[in-house]
Amino acid sequence: MGVHVPVLRDETLAALAVRPDGVYLDGTFGRGGHAGEILARLGPSGRLLVMDKDPEAIRVAAEWAARDSRVAYRHDSFATLADWDATTAGVDGVLLDLGVSSPQIDQPDRGFSFQNDGPLDMRMDPTRGESAAEWIARAGEREIADVLFTLGEEKQSRRIAKCIVAAREVEPITRTAQLAAVVAKALGGGGWMAKHPATRTFQALRIAVNRELDDIAVGLEGAAQRLKSGGRLAVISFHSLEDRIVKRFMRGDAEKVPVRRGLPPAPEVVLRFRVIGKSVTAGDAELSANPRSRSAVLRTAERVR
Repeated sequence: MGVHVPVLRDETLAALAVRPDGVYLDGTFGRGGHAGEILARLGPSGRLLVMDKDPEAIRVAAEWAARDSRVAYRHDSFATLADWDATTAGVDGVLLDLGVSSPQIDQPDRGFSFQNDGPLDMRMDPTRGESAAEWIARAGEREIADVLFTLGEEKQSRRIAKCIVAAREVEPITRTAQLAAVVAKALGGGGWMAKHPATRTFQALRIAVNRELDDIAVGLEGAAQRLKSGGRLAVISFHSLEDRIVKRFMRGDAEKVPVRRGLPPAPEVVLRFRVIGKSVTAGDAELSANPRSRSAVLRTAERVR
């Protein structure tokens, strides 16, 4: 199944509580790190359903399915998991490992990273939708600033947006190195910084281009619809915007509305989830072996009747 070790591997498998005869859906297959661990725990009657936007990931999934009849795949966002016929009968577990995958970051031609120059694409599915370069070419200054502030939590969003608009009037911004240089210049460029000055800008553009936050909200609801009673929902987030949505969804469904003295009883809430334990982060050993795990947060909830 390859040598890639997925983030929070042991913790995620424990969270899912995989049963040999269960049906499990990995909505972010990637290169199969988590999926391979799930499959290794399934018996002959178990089933693994995998999804991904990335055509390269789906090529790997197709190879798995050709070798193992327990595996089925779908080339699409996990936001559509409830629309997949394979989930109609219900599933025992859903895993979502959010954000961009290591293989995507490590390929300069995908345009996710400012570490190496490449085409400014950022699409998880390069066959669909608008690239980051195309979006930057058409978006207005205010729209760019709003996206950087909202999705990148970039405090200097207006200054960066103004510099992007000025730069694109000279020449189109089509390369990752171009955009990184524009942002660095906007923020002063030189001097020591804990993070590259373009970090938040690249995050914001990636989230916007791939509609990631919308997918999370819809995908979580789809998981609630398809999970069987007692089924587990495990979600790994990598930044506060993702984690906030996940936490509110799980707690919003799991916690009763408080009743205040002197007020009529609150309407009865139909509970759909029970939160399992506290959020989990990587330990020292994993942080040392894989620095990218430093921002990973795993949350788990169980579907209730």
